[in-house]
Amino acid sequence: MTRATPASRTARALGVVLVAAVSAAGLSACAPSTADRPLVAVTTNILGDVVTEVVGDAAEVMVLMPAGADPHSFEVSAKEAARLRSADLVVENGLGLEEGVARHVAAAADDGVPVFTAGDAIDVLEWSTEDDSGPDPHFWTDPARMLDVVDALGDELDDAGIGTPGATAYRERLGELDDAMTTAFATLPEDRRALVTNHHVFGYLAERFGFRVVGAVIPSGTTLASPSAADLRDLAAAIEEAGVPTIFADASQPALLAEVLAEEVDVHVAIRPLATESLTAEGPASTYLGMMQSNTDAIVDGLSTSN
Repeated sequence: MTRATPASRTARALGVVLVAAVSAAGLSACAPSTADRPLVAVTTNILGDVVTEVVGDAAEVMVLMPAGADPHSFEVSAKEAARLRSADLVVENGLGLEEGVARHVAAAADDGVPVFTAGDAIDVLEWSTEDDSGPDPHFWTDPARMLDVVDALGDELDDAGIGTPGATAYRERLGELDDAMTTAFATLPEDRRALVTNHHVFGYLAERFGFRVVGAVIPSGTTLASPSAADLRDLAAAIEEAGVPTIFADASQPALLAEVLAEEVDVHVAIRPLATESLTAEGPASTYLGMMQSNTDAIVDGLSTSN
């Protein structure tokens, strides 16, 4: 039998140590981490961006709504719905916005998951037409109301034991955004502050900055409705009376409805897409602050143009 030399015994011993170390590392990777962060599930990507800024590294943020999606109609997968029900906190817009995921949020609440509804933190406006009305869910077009949401969200996160390391800095940036929008819109004369969109989305911006909402191609607070021929005729008359040079259509919706207005009732105006209901995957509108600033620039430019 061959006798093991001291060198070979040392090599085998090192091998055993290395195998044990690798095995321990593998077991450690498979085991649940005791340092796992709490999970905050957010329905819309606009609120998802805001929540991410506020919590920083204090929590994992799962955003359900993809970039460029329609908040009124997007759906979630079964896996996402299941994870929603295990979250430490769910943040939703509310006010009837997330029509496709409301039942999943309700299921999470039934399971005992705390739900923060941003719409409960603001002074809610109503949109109305001759035959319909409802709460306006698009409060984020007013950065002052978004600041109210951030303040209330901070309290909710504290109650859930989740930190808010980014809250102070983000509140300052929201104030800067509000100042920038005020300065930019002040360059528009009053007779130019008339807005037409593809559906009612700018009620809060109009109230905050002194605009008139002349009308919407879809006379509703949701994109899931449809305009009638009478709706289009009424809107055409209002556009001509107000001298509106530009219709603003949400980038997540095709501009077809605004184009129909020009074809069906012979109203010819510029059509400009804005990212009003969803962040984009990249570019200026990939964050809430960037979206609001780029929309402000587009509105000022669009309403400064002559018919």
